[in-house]
Amino acid sequence: MHAITIPEPGGPEALVWDEVPDPVAGAGEVLVEVAAGAVNRADVLQRQGFYDPPPGASPYPGLECSGRIAALGPGVSGWSVGDEVCALLSGGGYAEKVAVPVGQLLPVPEGIGLVRAAALPEVTCTVWSNVFMVAHLRPGETLLVHGGSSGIGTMAIQLGKAVGARVAVTAGTKEKLDRCAELGADILINYREQDFVAELKAATGGAGADVVLDNMGASYLDRNVRALAVNGRLAIIGMQGGVKGELNIGALLGKRAAISATSLRARPQDEKTAIVAAVREHVWPLIDAGRVRPVVDREIPLPDAATAHRVVEESGHVGKVLLVAS
Repeated sequence: MHAITIPEPGGPEALVWDEVPDPVAGAGEVLVEVAAGAVNRADVLQRQGFYDPPPGASPYPGLECSGRIAALGPGVSGWSVGDEVCALLSGGGYAEKVAVPVGQLLPVPEGIGLVRAAALPEVTCTVWSNVFMVAHLRPGETLLVHGGSSGIGTMAIQLGKAVGARVAVTAGTKEKLDRCAELGADILINYREQDFVAELKAATGGAGADVVLDNMGASYLDRNVRALAVNGRLAIIGMQGGVKGELNIGALLGKRAAISATSLRARPQDEKTAIVAAVREHVWPLIDAGRVRPVVDREIPLPDAATAHRVVEESGHVGKVLLVAS
């Protein structure tokens, strides 16, 4: 088969379409013939040499895919060769085939299509696990989503609205904020021109956000704590703004607030299986009903992954950038 390899870390040109050995489905795994994958920030970091795959994972980038089951490994039941699926991966999505633990498979939802289903696993699992399983967002609460026009952001808006929350977003352009509004965002904040703490407080009568979903890390830490409501929960899922920040413990104590920080890729397989099961139970019915949908900015041929990485790094897109196999 062919896959995108990274012989040496570097810029987008470091991604090389090359012939590699076929993967084999081991015990409890299925072999998926890939129809499409999606580009995530973690793939960019891996290409740059900053985010190695977990031990035992495929060396090729790609944290999600869609496709058809080509073979079943020993001990697999409940799935058949030919089933259309999408999958959460620890790596290997930028390839023509990938071996997937059976607990990380999801059926392609009704009305989505095989290719566009590749946009779902990483965002649904990230949002559901952090916003709902960890931060416990409830109906009537306010959710602040940083990077509202990203793949994670566009899913967080929709899921927040689906459970009856009020959703605030930050984004860097009017066009991106307009797209967020189309998805249901209630409070629109241009982080280049506005102070998101002040804007959020003004929009909530001084209360702030019950849950903050943050992709920035250090550079937003102090402001995120100030933006929290009493009993608020800050869920950190990214470090685009750095890894070391100063935390005002007094402010956190005064609000009886909590901070969590998680990654998805390196979690043990049993935790991923539990998250995927929760997503199938709670999110898939919303997708089947048309209340939640993947937001896809563009589709690019898989061998041209370098172009897709440039698009993501330029941050001009809304939603997901897909890599489509031939």
